[in-house]
Amino acid sequence: MTTTSPADATRASSAATPSPAGAVVRDLRALPKGHLHLHMEAAIRPDSLADMAAASGVVVPMPTSFGDFSEFSATYQGMLVVVAERENLFRLIDEAIEDCAVEGVAYVEFGASPQFYVATFGSLDDSLRAMLAACAESGERWGVEVGLMITVDRTESVEAANELAHLASAYADRGVVSLGLANDERGNPAARYEEAFRIAKDAGLLSTPHAGELAGPDQIEEALDVLGADRVLHGVTAVRSAPLMARLAAEGVCLDVCLTSNVLLSVIPTIEDHPLKRLVEAGVRCSINADDPILFGPGVLAEYELARTTLGLSDEQLAACALSSIECSGASDGLKERAAGEIAAWLAA
Repeated sequence: MTTTSPADATRASSAATPSPAGAVVRDLRALPKGHLHLHMEAAIRPDSLADMAAASGVVVPMPTSFGDFSEFSATYQGMLVVVAERENLFRLIDEAIEDCAVEGVAYVEFGASPQFYVATFGSLDDSLRAMLAACAESGERWGVEVGLMITVDRTESVEAANELAHLASAYADRGVVSLGLANDERGNPAARYEEAFRIAKDAGLLSTPHAGELAGPDQIEEALDVLGADRVLHGVTAVRSAPLMARLAAEGVCLDVCLTSNVLLSVIPTIEDHPLKRLVEAGVRCSINADDPILFGPGVLAEYELARTTLGLSDEQLAACALSSIECSGASDGLKERAAGEIAAWLAA
């Protein structure tokens, strides 16, 4: 019997329908997209987290807003107690990839932290192997290509970062595609991790640090100059510097932007104030992402809808963001070629 995955069903659906006024309204679910800024643990479904917490006897407070980044970080750490259990992690991965398929995601690049799971699996290597195996199995099941971004924490030691970089490099041809850098930029300079990113880039991995979220354009410049950033996660404070925007556009560096996250963490006052459209109009490549859906609410499809309805991005601009999310990712060449054709067909409908 032949079965159809949610991803296949989504891509086979009508890409455009006429509105009552006769204008074409293209289905954003049918737009093939990469999801490049998605922290694995925060992709858990709310009901699954509630089930896991109840079974473990753990209370995980889920605030609807955050006073500052430290409150957000504390909530995230609280979730780890629940998801660090072996079966819970595997369930999280499978459901997150299924959700990607339903939202029209052709490729997902999870932010992954094997250091969170050493107590569960025994070592960094064993933790990463378990995550990769689960991602491969679920990716095959749901028809979504999966890559891992091994994430260094800005508060970790240089030695720990280098160890992660060597680990990531060892799996450069087996599912790991990039090295990331996360946590509060303020007081935690990226330059400390120059060696780790050199190790990763020498192995052919992409450099994908967070920068330009809680700090200014200088942090983005540091990511470019010191870490050789191929993409910058967030990067929205680039809008404060015309020369930096011009540089990003000229060098084709993609910003992995997260609308709702930026508002709830007080990076941007309101969705209406978000600079995504200004960045796109300046020629900066951008992808649209959800960051931490369990904490911020919207998934990636809803973020595309926000970009269309609230920020006024045209379908051409949305398609350009989707294309950047594929072309600037660690996806396979075959997927990049196929998705580019499907994006063009979506826009032509």
